Amino acid sequence: MSVSEKQQQRTIRSFVRRQGRMTPLQERALAELWPRFGLEFSEPLLDLDDVFGRSAPKVLEIGFGMGDALAEMALNHPEQDYLGIEVHRPGVGRLLAKLDEQGSDNVRIYCHDAIEVLQQQIPDGSLDRVLLFFPDPWHKRRHNKRRIVQLGFVEMIRAKLKPGGVFHMATDWQDYAKWMMGVMNNAEGFENLAGEGQYSERPDYRPITKFERRGQRLGHGIWDLLFKKM
Repeated sequence: MSVSEKQQQRTIRSFVRRQGRMTPLQERALAELWPRFGLEFSEPLLDLDDVFGRSAPKVLEIGFGMGDALAEMALNHPEQDYLGIEVHRPGVGRLLAKLDEQGSDNVRIYCHDAIEVLQQQIPDGSLDRVLLFFPDPWHKRRHNKRRIVQLGFVEMIRAKLKPGGVFHMATDWQDYAKWMMGVMNNAEGFENLAGEGQYSERPDYRPITKFERRGQRLGHGIWDLLFKKM
């Protein structure tokens, strides 16, 4: 990634920091469980095996929202280690409570800007999968530049993936699905697992969330894109 692209990634925010109201459960989870599951942002690169205390496949979810999908994946796949990044503190608190309730210890969480975490904390070639489920589509044309799926971002994801690692995106906005496909088609070093220009079926490992079911009831389509690092 060029210097100008790195500067753009730092200055253009793909999210709005909405704090929302914290429930007592979420506040208690943040206070009591963050030392167990939370990671503080800092400059040095992580040793992911050291973070989890084992060598296992590493999966990163960017923007996990309220954490339902991440908690379910962690429970269903205890043989994998999960990193989650989210700036919405109520969502972080809810996920912490769910992880504690279900007894999962294979998740670590950042409450920080994903771009900065990727740039400064995640080693190149360290991730088996990167997940981006239902990111903000910024559907107004003048806001399209805020969409997180941009060429510079995709190039950074490719650097963090292991050879053969997969970048998995999902959206319920058809325009954003087309945008993602266009960006990925112009990105070097990726292969579309569904075939050129095609969308994938939902993999079994991606849970169907309440948000997604609500969208389906409203008649929204769902588009999954899976691209493998060549």
